[in-house]
Amino acid sequence: MTEPKYRFQLINAFRLSPNAGFRLRAYDGPKESLVYNFRDVAPFLEDVAWDVHPGALATHGDWPVEKLEEFDIIGANRLPLVREACQSGKYNAVVLLGGGDPSYMAAREIGRSYGIPVTSCAHAQMHIARTLGRKFSIVDIHETHNMRMVDLVIQYGFTHECASVRNVNFPLPRPEYPNEPSIEQQRALAVRGERSAMLDAAVEQAVDAIQNDGAEVIMLGCSAAFWMQPFLQRRLNDAGWEVPVLEGTRCAIALAKLWVNLGVDASGLLLPSERPKAWRRKKVF
Repeated sequence: MTEPKYRFQLINAFRLSPNAGFRLRAYDGPKESLVYNFRDVAPFLEDVAWDVHPGALATHGDWPVEKLEEFDIIGANRLPLVREACQSGKYNAVVLLGGGDPSYMAAREIGRSYGIPVTSCAHAQMHIARTLGRKFSIVDIHETHNMRMVDLVIQYGFTHECASVRNVNFPLPRPEYPNEPSIEQQRALAVRGERSAMLDAAVEQAVDAIQNDGAEVIMLGCSAAFWMQPFLQRRLNDAGWEVPVLEGTRCAIALAKLWVNLGVDASGLLLPSERPKAWRRKKVF
């Protein structure tokens, strides 16, 4: 039997406890249930032999991640899962799920030591967005998470290409704020064809980014906003805006396929091996 061309391990950012009251996806059950918005993602996995890990058990608290401290905690928890996937010999790429890319560069360093490319959602979106237009804007969920996206724009070197980070102000659920609007309810409304205030806000912010910030491509920040991609794309098209709207999981899978096809991974100058045979005296900016 011919070995599949693409053999991917998908790894979620974290999983909450079985009794957590703030779930946005399943943490057990069929693998398809572990991938947020699987129906949208499924066509990109049709030619892939894939597994998905539900993520390391959250140690920051039993709620979704927003703060920089929380991103660092779950990122550190995910790194052993990346190493385990690479050591298994089963996969030729690792795809990290979650919009905020916790510990992505460290995960990529692990992957490179095994010759296995590692992709992530925000990183893949930004790079693909830049191939589609000169500037992109990020439509994201709320203020705290916005600043995580700002940090990633700076870290990945897109401060010139990123026109703006736009805020729809729909925070992730947290126990200290029990009465805030539910992102899942907003998603359910849109799926039923009813008015979703979150989607309306995303349309408004995307159009403002196009008209006032110079954005030529729109990407979505938090994975809790990824469900909006087909709806936002349709609303912009209907309004006459011929602007691509990107979503992280599909971009990360597509980029993993590209790197496997090309037989490449990160440069050894970006992520050096432990004792490189050739090395530079000086690094310049």
